[in-house]
Amino acid sequence: MRVLTGIQPSGIITLGNYLGSIKNFEEEIKDGDESFIFIADLHAMTVTPNKEDLNKNIKNLVALYIAMGMNKKSTIFLQSNIKEHAELGWLLQCHTKLGELDRMTQFKEKSQKNISIGVGLYTYPTLMAADILLYDTDKVPVGVDQKQHLELTRDIAIRINSFYKKDIFVVPKAIIKKEGAKIFSLVDPTKKMSKSDENIKSFISILDEEKVVLKKIKSATTDSVGKINYDPENQPGVSNLLTIYSLCKEISMNETLKYFKDQNYGFLKTEVAKAISETLTPIQEEYERIIKDESIILEVLEKAKNTVEPIAKRKMKEVKKELGFL
Repeated sequence: MRVLTGIQPSGIITLGNYLGSIKNFEEEIKDGDESFIFIADLHAMTVTPNKEDLNKNIKNLVALYIAMGMNKKSTIFLQSNIKEHAELGWLLQCHTKLGELDRMTQFKEKSQKNISIGVGLYTYPTLMAADILLYDTDKVPVGVDQKQHLELTRDIAIRINSFYKKDIFVVPKAIIKKEGAKIFSLVDPTKKMSKSDENIKSFISILDEEKVVLKKIKSATTDSVGKINYDPENQPGVSNLLTIYSLCKEISMNETLKYFKDQNYGFLKTEVAKAISETLTPIQEEYERIIKDESIILEVLEKAKNTVEPIAKRKMKEVKKELGFL
């Protein structure tokens, strides 16, 4: 079985990304699964980033993924290194209906805020479909916000298979990420922790220093109840801190509650901050080693390209033949 996932090089990975998605992804890779992770640098162009920022963000993200040990189980590669992504993206775009792209929630939300938004943001779901279908992907871990795009990918694959009367593409299955691992904003614990939040106190970056982590956790929103309970509905702030602690310590919620029994919020925050730093410090130290030696990053990417490029080339050759190209 082949598993594939991608992430845009936006420059920041939050604690929520790591605990709720990245760490979870690695744990869900089963023995025998072939795992591909691509840095979606072509997708990053939908917001036309500054070239220096894009270059820096790509290197930082690859370095972080290596520091987290993700290259031990997965092949990490750059989307832009494999030209077949863009080529297949165009062919899939020609088999996608206008109404399907009109219904994409993310485009509708972002276009309402910005009337000068680029065409790339409108059509990028077809490039996302190409990312997946190019590798005969069996399983795609997705969050709820990306489920719609995976459904479109499935629809396109089924449509093309039916139109050409041949199973050209594997129809991928969505693996919905566990909701239990969702980490919420430290300022507003009813909202998901997000790197795009204007208030930097609302999220913890995976590269935040220990003193910064402590300061942010100390200012985290709790409540006036005064008792440490896991009650997401009535005590979302406290529950969020308990979730972070249990995930960092890799213990159950029952064990976490037992540890904090009869303790106050001050003790809770101090221990949560300590658990976060213990989790992040080894990653940060390894990241600093890697980012200072670009050859490590280039070696990993070159090896990955040599692995995935032949697969992509074979698939494109097959697709073009079945679609009628000479």
